[in-house]
Amino acid sequence: MTPYPHPILAREGWPFIALAVGAALAVAVFAGLAWSVPLWIVAAFVVQFFRDPARSFEAAANAVISPADGRVVVVEKARDPYLERDALKVSVFMNVFNVHSNRVPVDGEVREVRYFPGRFFNAAIDKASSENERNLMVIDTADGTRVACVQIAGLIARRILCYARPGDRVERGQRFGFIRFGSRVDLYLPPDAIPRAALGDVVHAGHTVLAELVPSTAAVASGQSR
Repeated sequence: MTPYPHPILAREGWPFIALAVGAALAVAVFAGLAWSVPLWIVAAFVVQFFRDPARSFEAAANAVISPADGRVVVVEKARDPYLERDALKVSVFMNVFNVHSNRVPVDGEVREVRYFPGRFFNAAIDKASSENERNLMVIDTADGTRVACVQIAGLIARRILCYARPGDRVERGQRFGFIRFGSRVDLYLPPDAIPRAALGDVVHAGHTVLAELVPSTAAVASGQSR
């Protein structure tokens, strides 16, 4: 993937920010400042939604980093429907006030990227994982451990963006996608992975450790901490 420069405001939001600010300015000029106040409030919301700060972390080579900002809504043993295996499932729900830039959870190579059309239920509920519009990215670590990372659209989210392609080499914390206006990301890890986040925890993409792969399956050569 092409390196992303982290310009503070996500490139996906530039047209929306320009439109919101332009509309507020136009109303202020032609109708007066008082009439433009509601539009300035909307513009401020749009700017905060598309903020995209740079992130860094210090973690062990076997650490799995959160792919999204938000609140942990699932930490449980589950069946991975994509890799057809038992798994540790960790889900992060993003509300409209969270940063919506998505980051790579583990070092490795992208094995598969697949889009699934679907519905738009509230992303905080369980059936969103299987019924909502979503995008799957499967990553193989250096020793062959596979991690499934699923971007899921929410109640008002209508656009999932994923820039990773099969064969891409990716690193933890690297930006790989964006979901607009409320959403969720599910991680399916090997069943012996050790959870380091709990239900209700507030986490940050590219910074918070969600789990650890056990030493027998952890990537060592490709997962050097930064």
